[in-house]
Amino acid sequence: MAKKPEIFENIQRLRKRYYASFQNKQSLLDLLSETEVGEQVYDSNAIENSTLTLGDTEKVLLQIDLDKYISERELFEAKNLARVVDYINKKATQSELTLEIILLLHQMLLANINDDFAGRWRQKDEWVRVGNHIAVAPEQIINKLHKMLADYFATNDEHIIKRIALLHLQFEQIHPFIDGNGRIGRVLNNYLLIRDGFVPINIKFIDRADYYSAFSEFNETGKTKVMEQIIGTALSNSYHKRLAYLEGKEIITLADYGKRHKISHANLINKAKRQTIAAFSEKGKWKIGD
Repeated sequence: MAKKPEIFENIQRLRKRYYASFQNKQSLLDLLSETEVGEQVYDSNAIENSTLTLGDTEKVLLQIDLDKYISERELFEAKNLARVVDYINKKATQSELTLEIILLLHQMLLANINDDFAGRWRQKDEWVRVGNHIAVAPEQIINKLHKMLADYFATNDEHIIKRIALLHLQFEQIHPFIDGNGRIGRVLNNYLLIRDGFVPINIKFIDRADYYSAFSEFNETGKTKVMEQIIGTALSNSYHKRLAYLEGKEIITLADYGKRHKISHANLINKAKRQTIAAFSEKGKWKIGD
């Protein structure tokens, strides 16, 4: 049997620590999830070229007036995606992922943005581009999506990171909607993670170049290695954050940690990005539990 990649083994270790630590601390975990919504919404929308900053996004979600003009579309993109994220956090454990649920999430996402397209697949003659490729024909969407889910559920012996990486790449290649494919694809990752007893992840805007390269790799070679690395790193980051709080550690910036322990900040940042230390990125800053 082939040796599991190191990232898979690391996630298993973090997951065991997490389950050993979260007993009777559900209220803390709920608070952590609530504080992450703004960042998840910002990053996912920014990947799709939204002009809202993280601060703008958090103000919108808190119903605080902004001191600049934003379009009605961007306003609803933030509010709707936050609603979808909240729905998934609460409902993913209750039902397996189905095409009906994907349509419901899409309806929530595009409500008041484009109600003609919300909650339905692309129809005849509705073609969209995925990078430099044309997405599958509308007539093929349902069969392709059924196969995507069948492949996912038939590979329980594979690591969750590998399974989700493949499903995410397949979903974006199919591009079943006129609009909202990227944001729905990323929330589906979390639906499946939460459903399988893992913690949610956030693919960050700052990592957009690597994220796009994962699609290029898949389209050109059929491989999923880059996406596996992205999802695995994001999952490690999410576990490190939760464990720092659950285990009652002092949360400090990586810069302060370096000063305290006389370690080069550049060295720590490099390790944090590779997730070889228990650091986590939160609202653009690297932090760690000490």
